[in-house]
Amino acid sequence: MRASDADRDAVAERLAVALTEGRLDLVEYDRRLTLAMNAVVVGDLTPLVADLPEPSRDEVATTDSREPVPAASSWSEWVDEWRWWLGGAIIMGSIWGVTSIIGGVLLPFWPLIPLGVWAAILLAAAVWPNDESRRR
Repeated sequence: MRASDADRDAVAERLAVALTEGRLDLVEYDRRLTLAMNAVVVGDLTPLVADLPEPSRDEVATTDSREPVPAASSWSEWVDEWRWWLGGAIIMGSIWGVTSIIGGVLLPFWPLIPLGVWAAILLAAAVWPNDESRRR
C-alpha cells in the first residue's frame, strides 16, 4: 500500500522521539528521516522504526487524539513566502553585485524585474487569498 503524508509524519515523529531519548545519533536520525520522507510504500517505512520501542500509551493517547490538527494560518504561510522572497533577493542581488564587480561597471539592477513580479504575486495573494474553506 502506498504511504501517505500522515504515515511518513508518524515515522518522523517516532524518529524524533528516539533522537531526543538518545536511541539514535544525529547522523542515523538524518539518514532514516530522509528515507522516511522519500518512502513510497508503507513497507519502506516499517524497517525505519523496527528496532525502536513502541510508543507508550501516554504518547499514543496524546498523538492519536481525534481532534483535527489546526492548519497553519494563512498569515504565517504568507510571511514564509516573503522569507523565500528575501532569500531570492539576496541571491539575485549577490549575482548582480558580483557581475558588476567583474565587469568593472555598475550594471542595470536586473533583479528588480523578477523580484518585482514575485512581490506583486505575494501582495495579490494577500488581497485575494486562495481560501479553500470558502469554496465548500
